[in-house]
Amino acid sequence: MNDIQDIVEKLTLEEKAALCTGASAWSTAPIERLGVPEMFVSDGPHGVRRVADGKSLMMSSLPATCFPTASSLASTWDVDLLREMGEALADECIALNVDVLLGPGINMKRSPLGGRNFEYFSEDPYLAGEMAASLIEGVQRKGVGTSLKHFAANNQEFQRFNISAEVDERTLNEIYLPAFETAVKRARPWTVMCAYNKLNGTYCSENHELLVDILKDKWGFEGLVISDWGAVHDRVASLRGGLDLEMPGPQDSRVQAVVTAVRSGELDEAILDESVRRILTIVSKAQETPKTGAFDLEAHHSLARKIAAEGMVLLKNNGLLPLQGQQHIAVIGKAAQQAHYQGGGSSHINPTKVAVPFAELQNYAQGVELSYVEGYSTDDTFRQDLIDEAVTLAQSADAALLYIALPSSKESEGYDRPDLDLTEQQVALIKAVARAQPNTAVILNNGAPVAMSAWIDDVAAVLEAWMMGQAGGGAIADILFGKVSPSGKLAETFPIRELDTPAFINWPGGAGEVHYGEGLFIGYRYFDAKDVEVLFPFGYGLSYTQFEYANPVLSAASFKDVDGLTVSVDVTNTGGVAGKEIVQLYVHDRSAGLVRPVKELKGFAKVELQPGETKTVSFALDFRSFAYYHPRYHRWITEDGEFDILLGASAADIRYTLTATLRSTLELPCIIDKESTIREWMTDPRGAAVLSPLFGQMQEHSRSLFSEDGDVGIGMDIMEMLADMTLGSVLVFQQSYLSMPADDMVEGLLMQLHGPRK
Repeated sequence: MNDIQDIVEKLTLEEKAALCTGASAWSTAPIERLGVPEMFVSDGPHGVRRVADGKSLMMSSLPATCFPTASSLASTWDVDLLREMGEALADECIALNVDVLLGPGINMKRSPLGGRNFEYFSEDPYLAGEMAASLIEGVQRKGVGTSLKHFAANNQEFQRFNISAEVDERTLNEIYLPAFETAVKRARPWTVMCAYNKLNGTYCSENHELLVDILKDKWGFEGLVISDWGAVHDRVASLRGGLDLEMPGPQDSRVQAVVTAVRSGELDEAILDESVRRILTIVSKAQETPKTGAFDLEAHHSLARKIAAEGMVLLKNNGLLPLQGQQHIAVIGKAAQQAHYQGGGSSHINPTKVAVPFAELQNYAQGVELSYVEGYSTDDTFRQDLIDEAVTLAQSADAALLYIALPSSKESEGYDRPDLDLTEQQVALIKAVARAQPNTAVILNNGAPVAMSAWIDDVAAVLEAWMMGQAGGGAIADILFGKVSPSGKLAETFPIRELDTPAFINWPGGAGEVHYGEGLFIGYRYFDAKDVEVLFPFGYGLSYTQFEYANPVLSAASFKDVDGLTVSVDVTNTGGVAGKEIVQLYVHDRSAGLVRPVKELKGFAKVELQPGETKTVSFALDFRSFAYYHPRYHRWITEDGEFDILLGASAADIRYTLTATLRSTLELPCIIDKESTIREWMTDPRGAAVLSPLFGQMQEHSRSLFSEDGDVGIGMDIMEMLADMTLGSVLVFQQSYLSMPADDMVEGLLMQLHGPRK
C-alpha cells in the first residue's frame, strides 16, 4: 500500500464511510482503485475459527488446533508457554488466511457464574494482564494481529447487549482496566474490541472516555477499535466515541448514515479521517505477512497437550496419584469417551483431532485392566441404573477414575450459570462410587469453579483439568500416571458455596443496570477482607513433589517509589521427582489514606527444579506495585509508609513476610474544598497549617459541652463527631463565636490555601 495519509486524502467520502463498516461478516471493505485490499478477521481466542465462507457468521469452520481455554491457560502461570502458543496460533492464521485473530479476552471473573468465564484468565488484573500480553506478543511477532477484548466491564452474559455496568471510578481503574492497560502498553495489540454493554450509562461502543480519553490518549493505543459483532447502536455516535470499525457487514444504512452526518455537519470529517487512518494502518500491517502455506498439525497437537498438562491443577491427593501398581482400574463417566475440551459459542473450534481420554489411558496402562461405564448421560436426567452399574464396577476394581464434565447446558457463551453445582446425577454418582471404592479420583472438565462440599471429603484425589483443548485427554493421562508432575495453580478462588461469593447480592442486576457494589473486593481480595473460608484459595495447587522457600532478600529497607524494589527468594525441590513451583509475591499496605485490599498479587514466577535443586527467584517491583488509584486526584498515587512483601505458594500459603518503607516522591495538589471534613483539613499538611489557629479555638468552644470530668454533656464524644463534619457545618454551630458568617470564613480559609479563584 502507498502512503496512508495520501490514500486518506484520495478517498471519497463514501469510500471512507464504507471502510469503517465491515464488507462482510469477517472482512473489511477493499478499495481496489487505490490498491487497498480487504482484511480478514476470525474468532479466537484459543484457536482459529476460520469459517470456510467468509460471508457467513456461524457456518462450520476449517480444522484448526483447539488449545485449552483461558481458565486453563491462566492456571499454567507460564508467560513463556503462552507466548509459544501465540506463535502457533499465528502460524495457523497464516495458513488459513486470517489477518487478525479475535482474542484474547481478559475481562475479570467478577462472579464464578459468568457463562463466558472459560474464555477469561483470572479474577486478578495483574495475572490476567501478564498472560494476555504474552499471548499477544507471540501472535504478533509473526505478523498476525490480535484483538484484545471485551473493553470493558463485560463480566456477565445476562443482558450483555444492553445492561449498564455501574462501576465507581476507583474500582474501574484498579480492577477492570489494569489488565487491558498492561496488554495495550506492553504488547501493543493491533486492535481492541469494545464490549456490548454500557459502562455507567453509555454504550462501550460510544464511550468517548473509555475509547479515546483512556485507551487512545492516556494509554497511547495506536491500533483500531473494533466493535463486538452487533455492538453498535448508532454509527455516528460510535465514531464520535472512538469506535473505528463496525462489524459485521455489510451495513449499507450505517454507511449512508455516516455520509449524511458528515455532509450535514453533524460529524466532523476529521473524526472519520482518523478512524480511516487507523484502519488503513492495520490493513497495511496485515499485508506485510503473506497468508500461505500450512501448519504442523502434530506439533501443534503436542503443544496443546503440553499446555493442558501445565494448566491442570491437582486439588486433592491422599497418595493415590500418580497411579502405580493397580491391576484393574474402573473408568467412569461420559467425558472419558467423549472429551469435554471447549466451551460453546463464538470460540468453538473445529479441531484437527481429539484425544479420547479413555484411549489415552489405554496407551499408558499396558498390562492393566481398564473397564469403562457411562455413569451419566449428557443431559440433566437422573438415572439410577447408570449409578448402580458404576458402583458395581468400582467395587471390583483397585481404583476408580471418575471423569466429570459440566454440561454445555450449564456453561456457555450467551447465558450465565444458574449455580455452582454439578448435575444431580453427577453428584450422586461421585458419592456412590466413593463409598464403594475409597481409591477414587475425580477428574473435572469445566471452565469455572464448581461446588464440591457434598463429596470432596469422600474421594481420594481431585484433578481440575478444565476445558483442556483437543489434546487434553492425553495430558490427563500424563498426570495420572506420573509422566508429568502437576504444576498448575488456580487463577481464581474456588468458593465453598455461591452465597459466599463477592458479587452475590449484586448479581446479575436488573432494570437495565448491574451495580458493582463489592467494589475493589472481588476474588481473593474479598475473601481476605471478610475472612471467609474457601474451598481452594487463589494460587493453590498441589504437586507430586515438595518445595521449600529460604533466604528472602529485599534490595533495600527503605526506597523511593520511582526506584522500586527488588525481592528474591531461594526455592528448593525437597521431594523425589522433578517439578515446577509457582512462586507468588503479594504486597500489603500497612496504612493508607483509602481502604485497600489485605494483599494484592504483584509478581509471580514459574520455576522448574530437579530433585534437590535450588534456584533463586527474583521480582522487580515498580511504582504501580505500591500505588492505588485515588478518585479525588484521578490518578495513581503512593504514600509514605511501610509495606509488607509476602512470598508464598498461594494466597493462603505465605512462607515469608518482609517489610520495607516507601518514600513517595509525588507532589500532589491540595484537594481541600468546602466539602472537606475537619479530619481531612487536619491530615493535609497544607490544610492543617491554615486551619490550626482556628482549630484550637474550635476545640475550646466545643469543650463548653463537656463537664469537668471530661464526660460529654450530651453523652457523646463531640470532637469525634465534629472531625467528620465539613468545616462549614461545624462553624455554623459556633457562629456566635465568629467575627463573620461561617460561609465567609470557610471561603477565606480556602483563599489562604489555594489563592484567589481564577
